[in-house]
Amino acid sequence: MVLGDVKITALSDGSVNQVLKDLLINTTDEEIDHLTSENFQTDENEASVNAYLFKLDNKLMMVDAGTSDLYGPSLGHLPRNLLKAGYDPKKIDVILVTHIHTDHTGGLMDGDKMVFPNATVYVSKTELDFWLGDESYKKAPADKKVYFEQAREKILPYVKAGKVKTFTFGKELFPGLTPLAAQGHTPGHTFYQLVSKNEKIVFWGDLLHSAAVQFPNPDVRIVYDIDPDQAAMTRKKAFTDAAQNKYWIAADHLSYPGIGHIKKEGNGYHWYPINYTIDPTGKGQ
Repeated sequence: MVLGDVKITALSDGSVNQVLKDLLINTTDEEIDHLTSENFQTDENEASVNAYLFKLDNKLMMVDAGTSDLYGPSLGHLPRNLLKAGYDPKKIDVILVTHIHTDHTGGLMDGDKMVFPNATVYVSKTELDFWLGDESYKKAPADKKVYFEQAREKILPYVKAGKVKTFTFGKELFPGLTPLAAQGHTPGHTFYQLVSKNEKIVFWGDLLHSAAVQFPNPDVRIVYDIDPDQAAMTRKKAFTDAAQNKYWIAADHLSYPGIGHIKKEGNGYHWYPINYTIDPTGKGQ
């Protein structure tokens, strides 16, 4: 799609099966059954893992980096799909990390090799400190320590190479691109707002994981939220703003390509995915 002067390409890392009744909290099995059936789904369905590519300030930038080999054969396809779209991973200049969960940073490494050796990785300092800090690792439950270990394996090589930069929320990183605080899912979870010619898109990362359930009921949390209550507050604030101001949003786990608008509907919201087009100008959107 085209946003002002910027062409945005949605990229797929693949999809993965999820059983919502095992993952969603602050809800009931009956509510999940009702809301998924309203969307012609069941509580067991596929979650997309998306990333987004655009050129800005003469730099090729990508929001998040996929999973690599961490989540099975249905995922890890981002590098191949980048090449199919005509982009060499070695030519990526900037990777904008929404958070350090490894379905967003796993793809930074392929074994001991950097997949994006020429990229600078941007991530919030709060997020980096949490995942690399000894104190948070010590406090993590035994069954959660593996996520810290995997995160370190994927991002530390970039840190050691001097390729990781942190930022201040609300201050432009590049012309038209601003990171916004969106904590809750993780301590330093970040939105990236891109504005060009008075058009706006906000990359939401993991603001939500189930469109069928969480758009109509934003109070529903997921077990992956580190601070579930804060995640719900962030989600409701973001939904309200996007609906009122009618800008584009893009989310990593909404059904590919994960781009669209939302509108207030009753006590919740309705999702309107982008209209598919092969028009290279994006005017068919």
